Amino acid sequence: MNAPFKNLIAGEWAGGANASRNINPSNTNDVVGEYTQGTVEDLNNAVAAAKAAFPAWSRSTPQERYDILKKASDEILARKDELGRLLSREEGKTLGEGIGEATRAGQVFAFFAGECLRLGGEMVPSVRPGVGVEITREAVGIVGMITPWNFPIAIPAWKIAPALAWGNCVVLKPADLVPGSAWALVDILQRAGLPKGALNLVMGRGSVVGQALLEHKDVHAISFTGSVPTGRKVAAACIAGNPMKKVQLEMGGKNPLVVLDDADLKVAVEVAVNGAFFSTGQRCTASSRLIVQAGIHDKFVEACIERLKTVVVDDALKAGTHIGPVVDQSQLDQNLKYIQIAKDEGGKLVFGGELLKRETPGFYLQPALFTETTNAMRISREEVFGPVANIVRVKDYEEALSLANDTEFGLSSGICTTSLKHATHFKRNSEAGMVMVNLPTAGVDYHVPFGGRKGSSYGPREQGAYAKEFYTTVKTAYTLA
Repeated sequence: MNAPFKNLIAGEWAGGANASRNINPSNTNDVVGEYTQGTVEDLNNAVAAAKAAFPAWSRSTPQERYDILKKASDEILARKDELGRLLSREEGKTLGEGIGEATRAGQVFAFFAGECLRLGGEMVPSVRPGVGVEITREAVGIVGMITPWNFPIAIPAWKIAPALAWGNCVVLKPADLVPGSAWALVDILQRAGLPKGALNLVMGRGSVVGQALLEHKDVHAISFTGSVPTGRKVAAACIAGNPMKKVQLEMGGKNPLVVLDDADLKVAVEVAVNGAFFSTGQRCTASSRLIVQAGIHDKFVEACIERLKTVVVDDALKAGTHIGPVVDQSQLDQNLKYIQIAKDEGGKLVFGGELLKRETPGFYLQPALFTETTNAMRISREEVFGPVANIVRVKDYEEALSLANDTEFGLSSGICTTSLKHATHFKRNSEAGMVMVNLPTAGVDYHVPFGGRKGSSYGPREQGAYAKEFYTTVKTAYTLA
């Protein structure tokens, strides 16, 4: 085994002998690499480095920041196949999905390179004679980032890129389960010319590194993506601290896909199968609740079963694989627990839900589809985060909309219909941050806002120009002429 991959602190690769193994979920005998486990001291040093770098970096020119972010984008896109393969090997999504995610990371950096040059202000007249008013945006300061395992390069990219574009300094703590993609991304940015301390990487346990990041007095803002329980703890810690921290949370979803009687059946099935099961269902935007009108219900169920029979579950790197393994044993156990819960509640398992054996040892699970469920069941209300979906039968559009909104979450929602009336009404009345019509609930663009409502999100939106609401602070200056 090679030496462990180290943390990046103040522009130097640093770390002790304590390291964790990054295991391939498609082949548990394959060790992707060993990655340093950071300490509280490492985190404190990283924050100190960011603090030292902030005065110069926050006042650097837009051209300087553009050049660095654009250079990073160019390298990510040039190496997308290599980075995608690393991602798929450590996280378990198919090679095509891994390359697609790496490509998106490159596109995100290209977009925010442009944003470096687009951040403007306002000059407005005062209500008082002879006074001018200037409204500008400035960097928030030191931003701590805690990222999840399911999008190990895209989510770090869409947090880091806007933070750096607008002059913030960053301390990143990636998911302990998948550090490889984040390490590769940070390495690219470091070599693109970032000054020492502008971006720091501290890998390790959330209970150690993450907690120290939340509690550090010199961190001004926290951007977190992960589970609802952890998100609530993050928010509480940010508010309890002195000084209080700005906080942005992206958490769970129990996203509905409504299928009406007038839907194109083929389109509806593809939308449902893609949204519910691809990426092994490990997406916060996955459509795990399928709300289907009675007139099309039986045909839809039958067509979904036939479509699922064609889905290949295998090694993420193998050609022809549609769905890779679950990310690890803990997540697999959670999926199996919810499959049993659904059975115990009276749900009918009409397809899948079985453990699968392949050529290599891995966490392979056949996609599971339940019928005869209600919106009151736990399978309809709690996020499983795996290839598990349930169908709820409804009599009409009004009931479908009511059930779609009957959830503590509000990230993404979808409807399959050929009715302009119903599509328009659903877009306006769905209580979700993102709404899809005849498209999977999972799958968004990088240049527009991402985020939800209710228990799914808290704080300003991510991605696109709207990201400036979190990564900048507004200053109003008055001048007597």
